[in-house]
Amino acid sequence: VKGASSKLHHFWDLTKTRKHKVMPVEAIERIIAAMPQPPKVEHNPAEAFYSIGLDTVSVPPANQFDSAEEYYSTLFHELVHSTGHDSRLQRPSLSRIAQGSDHLYSYEELVAEMGAAMLCGLTGIAPKTIDNSAAYIANWLQSLRDNPDYVIYAGAAAQKACRYIKGERNRARKSNR
Repeated sequence: VKGASSKLHHFWDLTKTRKHKVMPVEAIERIIAAMPQPPKVEHNPAEAFYSIGLDTVSVPPANQFDSAEEYYSTLFHELVHSTGHDSRLQRPSLSRIAQGSDHLYSYEELVAEMGAAMLCGLTGIAPKTIDNSAAYIANWLQSLRDNPDYVIYAGAAAQKACRYIKGERNRARKSNR
């Protein structure tokens, strides 16, 4: 997340990234297109992040990933972050990150990766992305070991974000109470 000097990132060693031909996956593109009030999506060769202040998702171009599945998994991750924006689901953890809360940063990363994993499962690409998702989630769980309930809350927030991205805005907002 990037806003008032706050970003949520995925980093890669782009010196090792080869350019691949990555074909769009129609079922995934339909889900992304169904997202109400989507953020602007830009391709940035250096990093992936969501900017709160600009309400913009930035991801490397698809051809910098080893597969379409990894590209879409990363895009899903950043789109899940974007659902926390005030114009969407108003997730408090997202706005507080901009104010410098480290434990909420870990929580928000967990929400984003769990949501991305759910969307990958829904679209049938999870078998090719689950190992990376599991490792990423395990990394953030370490920082939340003092707050084990966060996993439950993060899972619920991830599910709401997935509903929102799929265009089920009313169900996502009602379950936010």
